[in-house]
Amino acid sequence: EMQLVESGGGLVQPGGSLRLSCAASGFIFETAVMNWVRQAPGKGPEWISGSALGRTFYRDSVKGRFTISRDNSKNTVDLQMNSLKPEDTAVYYCVQGAGFWGQGTQVTVSS
Repeated sequence: EMQLVESGGGLVQPGGSLRLSCAASGFIFETAVMNWVRQAPGKGPEWISGSALGRTFYRDSVKGRFTISRDNSKNTVDLQMNSLKPEDTAVYYCVQGAGFWGQGTQVTVSS
């Protein structure tokens, strides 16, 4: 059974940092495309970062602030988020390339 479990969300002040983690199981992680997608209140899903075969990809609005990393020995993919802005507030989802989603973790950036 495929599973993606996100953790690490929370409330942070503008300019702060959070690190999200996604633990994967039930599929061959090493070769899987792994993405982070977020959904802000009242808006549609927004892809923000991906990792595949040693390469990483970012949405322009998070380049230089967010870093995706993965540990294939632990089947985890993390998203380090720095210099957070109120507009980064959203539910963040870990998504396996074939379209399987985790349950999401809430990130709220507010003073």
